[in-house]
Amino acid sequence: MMKTAYVFPGQGSQYVGMGAALAEMDPLACELFDEADAALGFSLRAIFLEGTSDQLRLTYYTQPAILTVSVIAYRLAVKHGFPIPDYALGHSLGEYSALVAAGVLTFSDAVRLVHKRGHFMDEAVPAGIGAMAAVLGADLLALASLCREIANELSEVVEIANENCPGQVVVSGHKAAVSRLVERAKEAGAKRAIPLDVSGPFHSSLMAPAGARLAAELAGVELRKAAFPIVANVSAEPLTEPDDIRLALVQQISKPVLFEAGIRQLLGQSVQTFVEMGPGSVLSGLIKKIDRQATTQRIEDDGTFTQAKAAILGVS
Repeated sequence: MMKTAYVFPGQGSQYVGMGAALAEMDPLACELFDEADAALGFSLRAIFLEGTSDQLRLTYYTQPAILTVSVIAYRLAVKHGFPIPDYALGHSLGEYSALVAAGVLTFSDAVRLVHKRGHFMDEAVPAGIGAMAAVLGADLLALASLCREIANELSEVVEIANENCPGQVVVSGHKAAVSRLVERAKEAGAKRAIPLDVSGPFHSSLMAPAGARLAAELAGVELRKAAFPIVANVSAEPLTEPDDIRLALVQQISKPVLFEAGIRQLLGQSVQTFVEMGPGSVLSGLIKKIDRQATTQRIEDDGTFTQAKAAILGVS
């Protein structure tokens, strides 16, 4: 029997106005906007519905904003008859959205956590010190070897941060080391390497101080057993137990996101339908590059909701 997984996007999928169409569909969305604002003590909705792109780029606003829109998409889907998924998977920040969907975290706790996580990540490395770059077409083992070589040459950090799909890997670390890797990426077979417009060296060992602060925060938050397995970014293994999930969240902030391996894990578990919950279509595109036979749907606004409902429930 073919199974379904819901996937939740991470940072980079945000845009001003996201969630507005969902809010017009159902009052449930406005209730979650209110809950997010109350949890944070400021108007998050004003930032992502009416703010500027520069505001929304700030990590400590981006993370709770994407989580809020993703949870709205999920809860609207379930309210309107979509099945509870067999599995869920989030990309980086999206792991928290998946955990809310699975009942591991309350929405309010998750909003507060990712707001703090954003601050911790920003404060772990001073501005201008770190960088990230997307590397396209490289051999993964050769790229990892080149990272180690450059790190040794410069006595700096440059590491693989995301394994997104065949031929698309992201590296992260000190700015000079990442720049050197961009210059030499063709040595690993890369077609090109593109510096990313990000505020820090995410998912690298430079984020270890953020992980320590996040661990302290998580110690005071109740996590419940997952209603369905969450495929962890750090291991690509399905998790349900709170202690395992807590550890994975701490590790995730300074370890690579194994997105491709996570999707292959789900394909191996007979998942063939993936529904992306939240802004953008980045994950749907990556999934298609991993397996062209996979079926992808997404819920971002009224149009995509209607399409997904017709495809999955057979009704318009």
